[in-house]
Amino acid sequence: MSTIIYIIAAPLFLISIVGYFIVRLRLRPRDHSDLDDYYHEFEDQHPDYARYLKWSRITFVGAALGALLLFLGLVF
Repeated sequence: MSTIIYIIAAPLFLISIVGYFIVRLRLRPRDHSDLDDYYHEFEDQHPDYARYLKWSRITFVGAALGALLLFLGLVF
């Protein structure tokens, strides 16, 4: 059982971590320095910022899920 969890969790964790760093370095909009000050109501006016936030959240959740599965594989 734990071997199956490791086979699923390890690539998920590694791919998510690499993806998270790629998102942080490549997708972050650079043309506006004040984009961090915008609230979620203004995301539709800045589609690049909305895409950055979406992919940042997806990759972070994937890394957290992979770490959780690795922990569960260790416990069981």
